[in-house]
Amino acid sequence: MSMPFYVSPEQVMKDRADYARKGIARGRSLVALSTSDGIVIVAENPSRTLYKISEIYDRIAFAGVGKYNEFEMLRIAGVRQADVKGYSFAREDVNARSLANGYAQTLGQVFTHEMKPYEVEILVAQVGETQDTDELFHILYDGTVMDEQGCTVLGGQAEAILETARERYRADLDRAGAIRLGAELLANDGDPLAAGQLEVAFLDRSRTRRAFQRVRGDDLATILSDATD
Repeated sequence: MSMPFYVSPEQVMKDRADYARKGIARGRSLVALSTSDGIVIVAENPSRTLYKISEIYDRIAFAGVGKYNEFEMLRIAGVRQADVKGYSFAREDVNARSLANGYAQTLGQVFTHEMKPYEVEILVAQVGETQDTDELFHILYDGTVMDEQGCTVLGGQAEAILETARERYRADLDRAGAIRLGAELLANDGDPLAAGQLEVAFLDRSRTRRAFQRVRGDDLATILSDATD
C-alpha cells in the first residue's frame, strides 16, 4: 500500500505566495500619491479601454495590478457592495476601510482555500476633506491590508520604485507635480513615459461628490511637457 503524498502547510503557503508574487511582478507598476488638492494615481497602461484605475463610489477609487480579469472581478464586486450599502443606509456610510476589509477577506479566502491564488494587488483610495484624512489601503494577494501614508506603489518593480518615491515625495505637491513625479517614478531611470503610455486619475478634494476624474489626452500631455520646460 503506497503512502499518500504529503506537503507541509508551510510549503503550500510559500509556493502559493511565490506563484502570486511572480505573476504580479510581470505586470506594470502603479503609483498613488496624496497631494494638497487630492489623490493622484498614475499607472503604466498603454490600453485606452482596459482600465487599471476606476471609480467605486463618490470619493473612492479602485486600482489594480496583475491579472486584469481577476482585479476586474474584484472591482465589480466592490461597486456592488458600495451601491447596496449606500442605498440601504446612507452614502456617507460607504468608506474605503469597509471596502478594503471586504477585499481582504475575499483574497484571503481564495489564497487559503483555492487551488490557485489571485495574481493581483489592489488599492482602495478615499480622498478626505483634508490631506491628513486621505486613506490609501494597499491589499496584497493573500489578503494582507496595509494602511499607507502619503504614497504607495503596487506591482512590477514596486520595491525599487517605492524607495525612490519615499525619497522624492513631498506632502505639498499639487496635482500636476504629483502626476509628473508618478510618471518619472514609473520610468524608473529609463526613457520618460509619454501620455499615451500612462493612465492617470485624480480624486479632487474640492468636490463634495463624484470626486473621481481622469486626466488624459492634451491635458495630460501638457502637464508632462511642463516637466521639461
